[in-house]
Amino acid sequence: MRVIFMGTPDFSVGTLEAVLAAGHEVAAVVTQPDKPKGRGGAMSMSPVKEAALKHNLTVLQPQRAREEAFIEELRGYEADVIVVVAFGQLLPAEIIHMPKYGCINVHASLLPKYRGAAPIQWAVIDGCEYSGVTTMQMNEGLDTGDILLTEKVKLDPKETGGSLFDRLSDVGAQLLVKTLEEAKAGTLKPQKQNEEEASYVKMIKKSFGELDFSKEADALERLIRGLNPWPSAFTHLNGKMLKIWDADVYTKEQAEAEFPEYSTDFKGAEPGQIVAVLPHTFFIGCGKDLLKVNEVQAEGKKRMTSDAFLRGSRLEKGMELGK
Repeated sequence: MRVIFMGTPDFSVGTLEAVLAAGHEVAAVVTQPDKPKGRGGAMSMSPVKEAALKHNLTVLQPQRAREEAFIEELRGYEADVIVVVAFGQLLPAEIIHMPKYGCINVHASLLPKYRGAAPIQWAVIDGCEYSGVTTMQMNEGLDTGDILLTEKVKLDPKETGGSLFDRLSDVGAQLLVKTLEEAKAGTLKPQKQNEEEASYVKMIKKSFGELDFSKEADALERLIRGLNPWPSAFTHLNGKMLKIWDADVYTKEQAEAEFPEYSTDFKGAEPGQIVAVLPHTFFIGCGKDLLKVNEVQAEGKKRMTSDAFLRGSRLEKGMELGK
């Protein structure tokens, strides 16, 4: 097939590579414009643009995909299909219905659940047992098109947003190749989405990572994993940011049984308070249960185990976390 590929972040790169490896002709790659990055403000290319240039592919970077000049430029490539993977802009009807096989989207959830932005992170944050990838025939709605193919993925107990991102990227790449094969063969059987089962997820902001210890430890532990590696979960200790990268949930009874010498400390756990400081780890009180912290990052420092952190800090029982 003659393909126009539209995508921007790392998640999209594997699918572009898979399309090329499957022998399809990529007539052009469309990605978001370069953006300034870092303190120096140097212009940075998207991961998809970097991958496209390595293959000497034509790269288009419209400010707005709805511009008539860009639509006419796309039309000139006479593509059989447009593949869309986390492009980052809504597409007008003129593009969606332009090629013979329309626009096929790779979405990192089991539609109709988790439409919208950040479905990968929310699957971890919400404690889903399964996530997956859906290939969809795009229409003018937000992830409302007909379902083409799906593949379910079971989340690991310690799944992070980053690990699920990598897994679903690989699954999505192969599922898209299969979808193109079936589209060409005429064997696809599009299914309408059940609107009664539809749900939407919102974008993740950095501020979302601030830990509210009045909540249950189980919810906070999932938030920590879901926001790993971006934007990360954090709190404040002595007025400075402290990122928490990994933690385990303990009931007070479990903590007392495993660390009996600290049993009196666990009984008086208050939300947001350092409940107990052990030689290699420490516990934080929550609205329900406790968090045993395994990996942290103090402001201006590198990520480290709690063991290493405790050797260089004066953490004491009773200290309070938060602003």
